Amino acid sequence: MTQPDTKTQTIRAWEDDPGQPPATRQPIQRPVPDGSGTALAVGVAGARPAQSGDFAGSEEFRYWAAADALSRAVTFWDRHLPTGTAWNPDVGPVLEAVLDSGDRLNAFYDREGLKFFRHSVSGVTVHSGESPDVVCHETGHAVLDALRPELWGAFSAEIAAFHESFGDMSAILSSLDVGSLADDILAETHGNPAQSSRLSRLAEQLGWAIRQNAPAKVESDCLRNAANSWFYQDPVVLPPLAPASQLSSEPHYFSRVFTGAFFEGLAGIFRQQQNRDGAGLVQAGDIMGRLLVTALRTAPVVPGFFAQAAAHMLAADHALYGGAHTPALSAAFIRHGILSPGETISLATLPEEHLAAVTEPEPGPLPSLAETTVPGERFGLTDAFSVRVPGQEPRFQVAGAAPEAGELRQIATPERAALSFVEDLFRQGRVKVPDEILTPAAPVVDGTRTHTHAVARTDSGGLRLDRVLFAAPCDRTPPR
Repeated sequence: MTQPDTKTQTIRAWEDDPGQPPATRQPIQRPVPDGSGTALAVGVAGARPAQSGDFAGSEEFRYWAAADALSRAVTFWDRHLPTGTAWNPDVGPVLEAVLDSGDRLNAFYDREGLKFFRHSVSGVTVHSGESPDVVCHETGHAVLDALRPELWGAFSAEIAAFHESFGDMSAILSSLDVGSLADDILAETHGNPAQSSRLSRLAEQLGWAIRQNAPAKVESDCLRNAANSWFYQDPVVLPPLAPASQLSSEPHYFSRVFTGAFFEGLAGIFRQQQNRDGAGLVQAGDIMGRLLVTALRTAPVVPGFFAQAAAHMLAADHALYGGAHTPALSAAFIRHGILSPGETISLATLPEEHLAAVTEPEPGPLPSLAETTVPGERFGLTDAFSVRVPGQEPRFQVAGAAPEAGELRQIATPERAALSFVEDLFRQGRVKVPDEILTPAAPVVDGTRTHTHAVARTDSGGLRLDRVLFAAPCDRTPPR
C-alpha cells in the first residue's frame, strides 16, 4: 500500500487518460497518494518504487499513476458512502491492484482485486492500469459491489449494464475531483460540459488500441463517450452483439444509455450553479455522486433497473435538496428514454414520506434474490443449472419510455430477463463450463475470450451459473 514519502510530497500522474498515441498530453504533479486514508483502503501490488525517475513510460510512473487513480476514486466515493461500508468480504480489507496481469487488452474486477494488463499494438505498448479512466472504472465496480452486492449475481443485461455505467460514472466523477481538469473541460467546451470533451471521452488510449484490430468494436475517438444520444430500449429485444455505432444488449454497449443521461444531468446541475467555473463543475459532480449513492441504497433489483435508479435519484433530490435539481435530472432521463415525461410528473406528486424513505432505508439488507432453473441441454450441459433472477419488489411503478409515447408496457419479467441474459452469455462465449458436464453436442466455445461467468457445483450437488468477474467487452487472449 502506498504511504507518503518524507522526502517529497508529490508524484507525477495523468489527469484523466494518456490520450491516443502519439501522446501529446503531459503528466501533472499530484500529492503522494495515501491508499489507507479512506474507509475503503486500496493499494498497488509489488514493491513501492522510488519517486525519482517517474517519467512517463517508466514502471515507476505506472505505479504512481495507478496509485493516484485508486486514491482519487476511493476519496470521492468515501464522501458519499454510508458509514461502515466495506469491500466485499472476498476482497478483504484492502482492494489491491495488480498492474501487469498478462498480455491482453483488458482490465477487470473479480472480487479478489483489480487486474490490469498490457499489450503492444502498432508499435505502442498500452498498459490499461496507466489510465485513470480505466483504473477508476474498475474501482467503481468494486465500490458498487461494496454498496449493493446483490447486483453482482443478478442475471439481467440491464443490471450488468448499470454496473458498467457505474464504472464510467466513477471515472467521470473521480476525474472531476482533479480541479485542474474541471477548468480544462470548461475551456475545451466553452462553458458547456455537456459537449464531447476529455471528460466524456472515456479510456481514449485503450479505445485506440482496440480500434487498431477491431475498429467497429469501439467509438471513433475513445472506448465509450458519455456525451451521447442513445435512447432506452428493453435489452431483451436487442441483438446480443452489434458494432459500437448501434445499441445492443451487451452490457458495455447498453450502459451508454444510462451514462449519457447521467452526463447530461451533471451538465444540467452545473448550469444551476451560482459560479459556473471549475469549482462549480466539481460541486455538480459532488451532488451527482451523493444522489447516485443515496438512490442505490434502496433501488430494487428488477429487470428495468435503469428506470428504478433514475426514479430513486429524483426521490433523493426531493428528500435531500427539496427538488432543486429535479428539472435538470428529469430532462436528462426523459431525453434518453429512461423515464417518460408523465412518470417524472407523477414522481413529483408522491407523498413526502414515500420520497423520504429513499434516504432512510429499513435496517438490514434488501431481500435476497430468488433463483430459477435453466435447462442444461439447451446449451450442451448434462444437467440443469440455477441462476439468480432480478425479482425484488419495486418502490416506484416506472418503466423505460416507449419510442412513440408514454411508457413501455411489456418490460421483460424477471425470469425472461434472466434467461435472455444467460443466452447472451453463452452466445458470446463468456461462460466457463467444466468438461465433465458438457455433452458431445455442446457447441465449440471461443477459448480466447475471458470468462465472466462459470458453472459450478453447489454444496447440495446441483449446478449454478454465477458471475466471476467484470471484464472488457472485446478482450481476447493474443495468439501464441
